[in-house]
Amino acid sequence: MPRQRRLRKVVAPPKFKGFKPYGTSNSSATAIELLYEEYEALKLADYDMMNHKEASELMNVSRATFARIYESARRKMAQALVETREIKTVYGNAEMDESWHLCNDCHARFTMPESAKKDTCALCSSTNIESLKTTN
Repeated sequence: MPRQRRLRKVVAPPKFKGFKPYGTSNSSATAIELLYEEYEALKLADYDMMNHKEASELMNVSRATFARIYESARRKMAQALVETREIKTVYGNAEMDESWHLCNDCHARFTMPESAKKDTCALCSSTNIESLKTTN
């Protein structure tokens, strides 16, 4: 029996729910699901220009595990581009530094300070918000 997976630390959720190819009629293909930890690995390695050792320490995983997560993300991105498939972000096996929320009206992503009202958006005061932190 394999041991239980450790949660991968994600600083902040992606600022998008997905991407769709422009100018294609491939609407019947299923979407590629990019996990939050895969997004974080791409961001740390390619955008923030961290080496694998630094990024793995930040995500609280081994360097080899980080390399596997990063490789999976790169393959998914390549597949989505070559096959003109939609990319959707999904929670996966991640834990976030803080409790993040999404406003379904203004699409803002924000954390909730202890002093704030728990049921309203910080920007538009809408009550149509959802928690991005789910239990796995």
